[in-house]
Amino acid sequence: MAIRALSFDTGGTILDWHRGIREAFARAGAARGLGADWAAVTNEYRRRSLRGIVNAERPAYNFDDVHRAKLDEVIAEYRLEALTAEDRDAIWRAWRALDAWPDFAPAAARLRRRYIVASFTLLTTSLVIDVSKKNRIDWDAIISCEMIGVYKTRPEAYRTAAKWLQLEPAEILMVACHNFDLDAARACGYQTAFVRRPDEWGAAGPPDPNPNPACTYAVDGFAELADRLGA
Repeated sequence: MAIRALSFDTGGTILDWHRGIREAFARAGAARGLGADWAAVTNEYRRRSLRGIVNAERPAYNFDDVHRAKLDEVIAEYRLEALTAEDRDAIWRAWRALDAWPDFAPAAARLRRRYIVASFTLLTTSLVIDVSKKNRIDWDAIISCEMIGVYKTRPEAYRTAAKWLQLEPAEILMVACHNFDLDAARACGYQTAFVRRPDEWGAAGPPDPNPNPACTYAVDGFAELADRLGA
């Protein structure tokens, strides 16, 4: 079935969260005379945050709430209690000021001339609006799991996104740099594209850098994806 829409994971696939959050930790730490392996702190923060939201079903919280709660946990574990309430708020708000990977916005503009291009994300709607404005990203739609009430990788999230786009799942290409998201989308009938983001987790490298061979496409960047799709 022909592809009519692309749905993009956003938090890791589009946004350089590691650099942005690591720098926010480092700035706050320097202000309080604290030293730490800020890359390790950042990655543990990300791991805990994902565990706190993936597969959630009608929670009384959203991903912003999870980011705030897990920030306090990580600060306590790494003995960074000297960070003040203002410092913690600044780190938490850094999620809304992240830079996108530089190859995304130009490729998205190309893709939108031929396809529906949607953010399909664990992030809150408000956060995606903020980072999209900052990075001049234009979407045809933002579908946050917060709107659905059920979070990826639960099948209902993927089925609802397809329903809202009024498309068959096979007409949608799910684009991500994480196999767990793509595998779940494929199980719901989506086509899938793995975009390699080797720097997503900083020098440590991503936990699953190699695409599942079942993916429809596997590419090194968004320009290559646009080329492969004839955009």
